[in-house]
Parts: sequence; structure tokens; C-alpha cells
Amino acid sequence: MESRITVSQSRPHRIVFANEKGGTGKSTTAVHVAVALAYKGARVAAIDLDPRQRTFARYLENRAETAARRGIDLPSANFAVYEGDVAGLEELTAKLGENADFIIYDTPGRDDELARHAATEADTLVTPMNDSFVDFDLIGQVEGETFKVKRLSFYAELIWEARMKRSRATIEQQRREMDWVVVRNRTGHVEARNMTRIEQALRELSKRVGFRVAQGLSERVIYRELFPSGLTLLDKGHLGELGTSHLVARQELRQLLQSLNLPAIAGAQAQLELA
Repeated sequence: MESRITVSQSRPHRIVFANEKGGTGKSTTAVHVAVALAYKGARVAAIDLDPRQRTFARYLENRAETAARRGIDLPSANFAVYEGDVAGLEELTAKLGENADFIIYDTPGRDDELARHAATEADTLVTPMNDSFVDFDLIGQVEGETFKVKRLSFYAELIWEARMKRSRATIEQQRREMDWVVVRNRTGHVEARNMTRIEQALRELSKRVGFRVAQGLSERVIYRELFPSGLTLLDKGHLGELGTSHLVARQELRQLLQSLNLPAIAGAQAQLELA
């Protein structure tokens, strides 16, 4: 285990994975980011805000069971599942955040009061999406013939307003400005012309509302296969022999972490890279 990351701020850095549409790889991405930070020595806490699905929580429960069964150490996160009101969520956040450098929120794939609150309070907001105009519709609507962006969605307007409010309060509250990252997941089987149109629409919309675009995790069977054991692509030595596609997937995760631009030891971003 490497020396622990020290995030130079008074409160844990909030990383929120949010998308009102399901099936975008949100929980898988959140788990891999949490484990990656834990491997780097960061103290990671997490809150699963989807008590019905509990995908994030179940993944880490499976991970703990595997670690106990095999008698091995698997870096992980201190986590809780929450269902309640906003005040209670902030109380839980304060409790878990007392001994955390990062706190990760996995939100449900639907419109939800707690998800909206978590998103607007994020330091880093991660919105995974598939390369589809069905998913793009979450953040913006396009013309049917030209594919030009014609208006923002309610969700994009919500985040825009939250970012503007945060920007005005940043100095007074000693908080960093919100960094919104739209992550393009599952692009492996996307038709080239559609991919180009999505890229153009994202580029146009990003200029309007100020999000960044990052390449995420491709569609791979390995992610579904790892869920029952709670293992991740980072658990070298516990996965058996990996094929070329698995090594490529690990490189994708490394690039995603770099793209998130999270706080690192003494501000050195390179120390968040995976070995």
C-alpha cells in the first residue's frame, strides 16, 4: 500500500456520479474510481443513494466477502446506503466525512430529490452517458435534421445554476468551484457517423454550460463478470491471467482518472495514476 493521499482542504472532496437515465455504467464507474483512490492510499467514504437497486453497495459487500473468504486485503471504501431527507443526508455526509479524503455518491437513474441535492453540492460531478441521442437528451435537445443543439435540458439548467451559485460563494465558503465531467461510456460498438454527431453536439453544448468531456469505460463483459466477487480490474494478482482486452480496459480507467483531475498529494496529479 502506498502512502496515504492528503487532500489539502478542510472537507472531503465530493465526487458525485449522477445521471437521471439508467444503464450508463454509473455504478461500475463509481466503484472503480473508489477502489482506485483506495489503492492510492486515500481514505474513501461512499453513500449509495439508490436503496432499491443498491448496486454500488452490493458490489462493495461482495468485495468484503471475497476478501474474508480468501484471506486477502482488498482496498475499499467505508460506505452506507441512505434513504431519507436532505438534512439527514448532510448529517451522514458529515459523519462519514470526518475521516475521509474523498466521499463518493452513487445516485439512482431517475429524478430524485437526494440525487439533485448531491449533484448541486458536488466538487466533481461525473455524468456518465452512452453515445446515444437518447442519453444526450438528458443534458440537451437537438434538431431532428441537423443535430444542432436547440435547448438545454432541465438537468443541464439545474447544474448550470448550481455552478453559478457555487462560483459566487467559492471565496466566502472556501470551496472549490464545481467541475462537471460528462463521461462517454460504452462507446465500443457505436456507429461512426452517430459517434461524430454526438461529439459535435457535446462540443457545442459544453461551450454553453461549461462541462468537460472525458472518455470512459467501453462495453466489456468483464465488468459484469467481476460484480459477484466484488473484484475490479485494479486487483492485480487476484484476477488470474488477464487478456489483452482486460489490459486495455485498465488503461481506459487510468485515462479516466487522469481526466477527472482529482486532488492529489501536494497537488501532484501524477500520483493518482494507476501502476
